[in-house]
Amino acid sequence: MKIVVIYPGTFDPMTNGHLDLISRAAKIYSEIIVAVAENRGKTPLFSLAERVALVQSVTSGFSNVRVQGFDNLLVDFAKAQGANVILRGLRAVSDFEYEFQLAGMNRRLSPDLETVFMTPAEQYEFISSSMIREIASLKGDVGIFVPEIVRQHLIAKFTRD
Repeated sequence: MKIVVIYPGTFDPMTNGHLDLISRAAKIYSEIIVAVAENRGKTPLFSLAERVALVQSVTSGFSNVRVQGFDNLLVDFAKAQGANVILRGLRAVSDFEYEFQLAGMNRRLSPDLETVFMTPAEQYEFISSSMIREIASLKGDVGIFVPEIVRQHLIAKFTRD
């Protein structure tokens, strides 16, 4: 059975923690769709097009990973892509309650769509995109937390601003 997985997020920016989950999931599932959310409720540092391009660049070495932006309900996007599973990362216990609620709501909206949780490798458990943005905005070195191309784009973004 072909299992198509949606890994949704804003990826603002993509971190090594995100990449860790993608890499590990790519070994398990037939196809991974990294779904980059527009997310109108947030004000992202990078535009949707910039985030999609960065994630595409970082994941280009995976033959079973593709990247696509979306701005609709996740379960509708998943259905349109023929996805069977939503992949979510859990870094800490504090993530669990929110993710548990999301999984329940998604199950009510689309009973055939399963949610699978993965934890990042130990060295990535504390990384969050918001922390990365803050460190980068203060001219801190985020090189050990993000892929090199993302680091370069963060430097350029905060040099311009």
